[in-house]
Amino acid sequence: MTRPVLVPILGDQLSRNLSSLEGLAPAETRILMMEVWDEATYVKHHKQKIVLIFSAMRHFAEELRAEGWQVDYIRLGDPENTGSFTGEVARAVERHAPGEIRVTESGEWRVHEAMLEWEGRFPCPVTILPDTRFIATHAEFRAFAEGRKHLTMEYFYREMRKKTGLLMRPDGKPEGGEWNYDAENREPPKAGLKAPPTPKFVPDTITEEVIALVGERFPDHFGDLEPFGWPVTRAEALEAAAAFFARRLSLFGPYQDAMVHGEDDLYHSMLSTSLNCGLLDPLELCRAAEDAYKRGTAPLNSVEGFIRQIIGWREYVRGFYWHQMPGLAAANELGAHRPLPDFFWTGETDMRCLADCVRTTREDAHAHHIQRLMVLGNFCLIAGIDPQAVADWYLVVYADAYEWVELPNVAGMILYADGGRLATKPYAASGNYINKMSNHCGGCRYKVAQKTGPNACPFNPLYWHFMARNRARLESNHRIGRIYATWDRMGEAKQREYLESAEAFLDSLEPAREGWARN
Repeated sequence: MTRPVLVPILGDQLSRNLSSLEGLAPAETRILMMEVWDEATYVKHHKQKIVLIFSAMRHFAEELRAEGWQVDYIRLGDPENTGSFTGEVARAVERHAPGEIRVTESGEWRVHEAMLEWEGRFPCPVTILPDTRFIATHAEFRAFAEGRKHLTMEYFYREMRKKTGLLMRPDGKPEGGEWNYDAENREPPKAGLKAPPTPKFVPDTITEEVIALVGERFPDHFGDLEPFGWPVTRAEALEAAAAFFARRLSLFGPYQDAMVHGEDDLYHSMLSTSLNCGLLDPLELCRAAEDAYKRGTAPLNSVEGFIRQIIGWREYVRGFYWHQMPGLAAANELGAHRPLPDFFWTGETDMRCLADCVRTTREDAHAHHIQRLMVLGNFCLIAGIDPQAVADWYLVVYADAYEWVELPNVAGMILYADGGRLATKPYAASGNYINKMSNHCGGCRYKVAQKTGPNACPFNPLYWHFMARNRARLESNHRIGRIYATWDRMGEAKQREYLESAEAFLDSLEPAREGWARN
């Protein structure tokens, strides 16, 4: 009798085109899917994030069974559940005596390291296959990175455009004559700006069961459990994608950096949760966007901006993660050690922009990219918050956050903790940026026009405090070095006002209590 192939499928691998399933017949395959305590608690993930992943896993398992696949599905509450991937693979090996374990590589370093130990532990060959759902291979990113001091995303993005043919003319030139239309995608919000609503999906019986499970087993995790409306099946994810392309893609480009108080989604796709757990394929989304441009239903700047986020930024940070690990997890080039403030968990701050970003994060396990970078992230950068604490927070609170995508964004793009390997400059900004790109400041207790003193927008003195304390590291940076000429022209008295205002504010911050992110 032929021994089966054991195929573990992880919670972010919910794709029918998974490399570990390619070429296999259902009759000769035993699929293993596992809800394990270790993965739900290595950081204390947002309640909705756990619901999303467990519910999507359960739905995917049912779809596989309907197609004739044999699926061992280990629920979190199963009495024999060992709590770890390796423990559950060991039990499956005992049950089925497979001739081979075949698995698609993990997206995260720590799980990959555990998989590498399986060969020596189990009495059968272990085959770890590349994750072909990504466009760029690890080898392609290494070739791109070789010999470069700065791994500028724009040049990598152009290679991905050429590889995929997306928005490329037959003569090999980019559609419209330019590679990047970012300059057209920085419109501040107009008064009354309001986007069409994002689809919300009513939980079915499976999801309701998972909601009850998470409420019972993870009561101390961050975030609101309900209302829950994320897509948990491919059909729902495709419906959400269709709604984006029909209703919001056309204005996504101009307003992708805009923020409106209480408007959490604006024109953003809200598809990253489905993309990152495998319900949607990156190329299918990019081709749908390209088709909208060809049909004349969306302008080039919006379509190019959307495609760049996927085949540019998403592919790039995944390559960067594997190229820089494991050192990236401990990177702290700017020597930032201040504890994360408690308001990142409670939302209790008079800074209206930050309070609103924490609110949508708590309610929906989501904030769009400019909220993450230029409000939450900018604050952490200029306040000197410890990179590992910030990385833990981002990994906990966002439903689309897996370490491969979260850590490069935090350590590289947000905090400059990698010393500039990813970003060409720190993305530090005063309150002027937030005032320009949002309507937060008008109703804030702090005054954005005031530069120093107890009523000044804290981003203003914090910006100069950041620049001053990091002068030795940053003055030679060609993109921001000229800022120091402005600082020097202020004179000692004005400089002292900025520094004292910043220090008074920093001294007022209450550190987060222990146990929010990790037990």
